[in-house]
Amino acid sequence: MTKHMPDIACQPHKNPQGKLNWVGMSGIELPVQIQQTPNTHLTLSSQVQAYVSLEDPLSKGIHMSRLYLILDEEGAKEPLTPKRLQHLLQAFISSHEGLSHNAFLEFRFDYYERRRSLKSDNAGWKHYPCTLRGEIRDGQFECEVSLTVPYSSTCPCSAALSRQLIQEAFEQRFQNGELDFDAVHEWLGTSEGISATPHSQRSYAQVKLKVSAQHKLSLSSVINQIEDSLKTPVQATVKRADEQEFARLNASNLMFCEDAARRLQKTLDTQPDFLDFWVRVNHLESLHPHDAVAIVTKDIENGYSDEPNFMDRFEY
Repeated sequence: MTKHMPDIACQPHKNPQGKLNWVGMSGIELPVQIQQTPNTHLTLSSQVQAYVSLEDPLSKGIHMSRLYLILDEEGAKEPLTPKRLQHLLQAFISSHEGLSHNAFLEFRFDYYERRRSLKSDNAGWKHYPCTLRGEIRDGQFECEVSLTVPYSSTCPCSAALSRQLIQEAFEQRFQNGELDFDAVHEWLGTSEGISATPHSQRSYAQVKLKVSAQHKLSLSSVINQIEDSLKTPVQATVKRADEQEFARLNASNLMFCEDAARRLQKTLDTQPDFLDFWVRVNHLESLHPHDAVAIVTKDIENGYSDEPNFMDRFEY
């Protein structure tokens, strides 16, 4: 004979009563599949948050084990996509019929890409922190993809000031006006020939994208678009030829944080699959003890720019 076990969560209570916006769990450890190419996927470790609303003020609480079991049984069965996220959220709500109308789900993971070196025949791994969030509220589904992409930025002002010092050093060295090609060529290869260098720093583009349930999630494609726009991606495996090419790319793509933000704005504006976007670029200054930051959105009605706390997103 099976012993009946009480379900305290379903019993009325006499303590303070009221509806709760969200109840659930955070820090759930779960493997997930992420589609990398049409024929391959990665299995990655993720940290998950899962919540439902508690609509019944008389109920003690939700059934947290039901959320966990849905994730455990369904979470890693197929690659994560917005449509898959919507399915899991609907399962959350169905498992709490009469208790919950809304559901929230978030996966955080590091996405890995194998990247070729700039010049040498080498490659190395780069990781990109990613988050996939979904929410069903009042029957409406919303999905957000966010990721962080590192790059290098060289200050245009610092470059101009460095060029001026090099000009002055050239003028002082060859002030007699008699120029000899070999002498100038040799001088340019000395430390005096490059008497100043512009400051550059590792920088980060933090991007949030609103997408529909039908969106075909391709993190590789988004990362490529971001790195192609900025043109100075950080490198994994580096030989001297790669470092020299990296220096050339930085000199060819001088940019303030405003320039980087506008490059990404232009690129993301051309992508109809992105219903909205929010971008924050962080230049971790080598000149200052503080960072230079620029933030831009798609600027649509009821979008990121209309949120009262949108400046607080992605605090670095």
